[in-house]
Parts: sequence; structure tokens; C-alpha cells
Amino acid sequence: MSNNSLKKALTPFALWALGVGYVISGMYFGWNLGLEKGGTLGMAIATAVIMVMYVTFSFSYAELACAIPKAGGVFDYAARALGKNVAFIAGIAQTVEFVFAPPAIAFAIGAYLNAFFPQTSALVSAVTVYFIFTTINILGLTLAASFEIIVTVLAVGELLLFTGITAPHFQVVHLTQNAFPNGWPGVLEAIPFAIWFFLGIEGLANVAEETKNPQRAIIRGFGSAILTLVVLCILVFVFSTGVAGWEAIVYKNGISGETSDSPLPLALAKITGSNTLMYHLLITVGLFGLIASFHGLILAAGRATYEMGRTRNMPAFFGSISPKFRTPVNALLGNMVIGLLALFSGRTAEIITISVLGALTLYIIAMISLIVLRRRQPGLHRPFRVPAYPLFPATVLIIAVISLLAMFIFNIKLSLIYLGILLFSYIAFRIFNTKVLYDKSGNTDVH
Repeated sequence: MSNNSLKKALTPFALWALGVGYVISGMYFGWNLGLEKGGTLGMAIATAVIMVMYVTFSFSYAELACAIPKAGGVFDYAARALGKNVAFIAGIAQTVEFVFAPPAIAFAIGAYLNAFFPQTSALVSAVTVYFIFTTINILGLTLAASFEIIVTVLAVGELLLFTGITAPHFQVVHLTQNAFPNGWPGVLEAIPFAIWFFLGIEGLANVAEETKNPQRAIIRGFGSAILTLVVLCILVFVFSTGVAGWEAIVYKNGISGETSDSPLPLALAKITGSNTLMYHLLITVGLFGLIASFHGLILAAGRATYEMGRTRNMPAFFGSISPKFRTPVNALLGNMVIGLLALFSGRTAEIITISVLGALTLYIIAMISLIVLRRRQPGLHRPFRVPAYPLFPATVLIIAVISLLAMFIFNIKLSLIYLGILLFSYIAFRIFNTKVLYDKSGNTDVH
């Protein structure tokens, strides 16, 4: 095996853990900010629509990942279907999603640690975890995946325990009070935070090159992960808002003002108090959910950036593999630098929004690639075919396009920043990149 190739070490169970782990932090924080926009009903409507999008997307994306098991994910799919220019845009959108999501999660980790250790700076904690988990990813995939399995299982268990504690205190009246404060515009404004519930599951495709028998394992990973996440999403949404109303898990003082990055502790505090052993125990265990996503997305981001560097769509420096650890060290370190810069901005909601813009772009290009490949390359070996084609990819396209337009309308400044990143990157790509050719099979040939 070449020293510049990725090591195959992942099993279907490891893929389940990665798929759930990439996403599970969305259950712990971030989504609650959508309640401020849409209220309980507005956020519920947005979440239901987005849930449909992610279920249909997971099965559609699994077809691409099984047919083209490459570390670049949507970058490789678009290269084969739509050419190198669209592939580059897809790759940058994917990089934006995976690089901007970890800083938002790091903020939440800092907030959770600060709730347990008030004397600890949330920012210092966030920077520290960046260094720790980038190092774990550098040391090797087997170590990184084993750690991810452990923290994901603990995180799922903690959410089930949270459900068990809050369920006896659930009251329907708390779901109905001030449930639709901003009407239908509030539903549209809540979309990015509903997406945050599931953002990142597409990262499974980026570890396809490191999966044993990827053509069979990937669909098992996608299917089991999305089922787990749908169930957890419903439980967390219903029982956290049903304790004392949505304001209690959005605002730090429970009424208005400064928003919180730790909604589940706020809900628990209404039941157990904030100075009890059970409260602190659950916060400690709850950190595993944030760590699972933070660690997993660092892993996926490293593979996406590595593939862009390997094909000279980013500096070739990012496309090298450590001979000792067989991991994309340079890509991981480069992503960490960008993540830390975003972290120091101190704007969780804005970082989430930019990450979601990248994700929606990825989803749209991926579904177009799927449809184009079905037409142009009907003979492509597809170990798994999405059910109800073309209904599933068409559903993703419709919801993703509407969501992207809504985000542009309600987040004009951040949308311009995102478009600026795409434009600047594309201009630099056209001017400086080494020529990249794609053969008829869709493989990259760098000259």
C-alpha cells in the first residue's frame, strides 16, 4: 500500500458512530436559537421539513458514496458529473461547512465547561480542545475512530437519560405558549437552526476510502445513523421545550436578552436545580455529545481538504499524507488555523449560518450530480441505488433550494460573505492552480 494513501480501517459500526457523532452536537446546542426566530410551532415546522430533506438526502448521497468511494465526497462526484469548475465550487462549499462547524461546537464546549467550572474561560477551553482533538486525528484513524465510537455511545446514552429525567415534567401547555411569535417568516428564519440538528452526516462519504468494503458498509452507516438521529431529534425537541417553554432554553435568564449555547442544562436546571450532583453529572456526560461532533467533523474536514490539495484545487501542501501516521496532517493543521480564527470572532449563530450555507450548496450540487450520472453513465457500478428515484433527489433539491433562498433573504450580510469566499477561491483557483484533468472515468490526473 502506498505511503500516500489512506488506511482502510472502518467497519459499519464505526460508520454509524461517525455518522451520529458528526451530527449529535446539534442536539445539544445551536438548534435552540431557532426557537427565538420561529417559536415552538415555527421551529417544529422547519424541523419537520428539514428532517424530510435529510432522510431523502442520506439515501441519495449513499448511492454516490457507494459508486464513487473517494475522500473528496461531493468534490469527486461533481468532478465526474459536472466538470472541474463546478467540482471546485462544490469542494469549497464542503470545506466551508466542515471547517466552520467545529468552531461553533467549540464555543458550546467552552460554554458547557464554564457552566461546570465557572472560573474556567470558555474561550481558553475551546482553543484547548482544538489542539487536543486535532492531535488525536493526526495520530491515526484507528485511534480517532475508536475514540469517536466511545464518545458517541456515551452521548446517545446521555440524551436518552435526559429524556427519562425530563419526560415526567413535560406539559403540553409549554409547547403551545407563544408558539408562533413571528408567523411564517419565522419558519424561514428558523431553517438554518433546524439544519443544524442534522448538519454533518454527509461527512460519512469523506471516509469512504478508509472503509472496509465501502460499497456495502456505507449504506448501512448512512441508514442506521439517520434513523438514530431522527429519533433523538424528536425526543430532544419535545422534552426540552416541554419542561418550561421555549424561552427557558433560549435565554440565559429564561425570559429575554442574551441567548445560551447550553439549552439542555437550562432545561435540567428547572428540574434538578443548578447546584445538584445530578445536574453536574449530566453536564459532564453531555460534553461527550459536543466532543463527538467536534472530533468527527475535524476528521471529515481533514479528508475533504486533503482531497482538494491532492488534486491541486488547493495548494499541494494540503494533499500529502504523513508517512508515519498515514493521516492528512497538513490538511488537519490548516483547518485548525482557520477554525481558530473563526473561533476568536465570538459569533456562534453567524458561524452556524455560514456553515449551513456551505452545506446547502453541497446538497444541491450533489443531487444534480446524481441525476446527471444516472443519465450519462447508466452503466456505472452502483452497489446501492436510492429508492423512489427520482423522487428522493428531487425532494432534496426542492427543499435545499428554497432553504438557500430563504437564508439569502434573511441573512444578506452573511450570504455576501459566503459568496465572497466562493468567488475569491474560484478566482485564485483559475489563476494559480496546477492544471487538473479528469479522464472519462472521473478520476483526477494532476499535471
